[in-house]
Amino acid sequence: MNLKEETLSQEYRYQGKIVNLRVDQARLPDGTKAAREVVEHPGGVCVAALTDRDELLFVRQFRYPYGEIIPELPAGKLSPGEDPAACGQRELEEETGARAARFEPLGRLYPSPGYCAEIIHLFAARDLTFGEARPDEDEFLEVERIPFSEAVRMVLAGEIDDAKTQIAVLRLDALRRQGSPLL
Repeated sequence: MNLKEETLSQEYRYQGKIVNLRVDQARLPDGTKAAREVVEHPGGVCVAALTDRDELLFVRQFRYPYGEIIPELPAGKLSPGEDPAACGQRELEEETGARAARFEPLGRLYPSPGYCAEIIHLFAARDLTFGEARPDEDEFLEVERIPFSEAVRMVLAGEIDDAKTQIAVLRLDALRRQGSPLL
């Protein structure tokens, strides 16, 4: 069965600093037409950085859309054309002051594929050294170390709502249970 939709036209309704919104007209597999709203985003990274004491580095920051302070793993937005691993290393150092001698991909995820084109690249960071954090001028956050087992418990208990953090923590836990050399 053919499931592919054909883009017939695109109209930008909003172009911003972080996201663009466009409305496409698409031909569906049965030949009918439908409008498709798409949020364009350059993509991002999320870094699960493990200390030599088996702690994950977390940041807590106010997330305006939710009106809450959210615990999450260090993360950030890709610049156009930027290598995801380089972005992850940069964001880890900016937000936590940590640098990783080992930096391994954990895969990628589509946070909301029904309307958003964002792709988040996940990484594991090990063999950390620490310097001074240098967050962006509009970024206010606190760094926190959470024991790995406690982070898994928090995800499973619904105490961490951030999807990229949940997935990275649970992937690391699954890899650890399988005896992965990453851990």
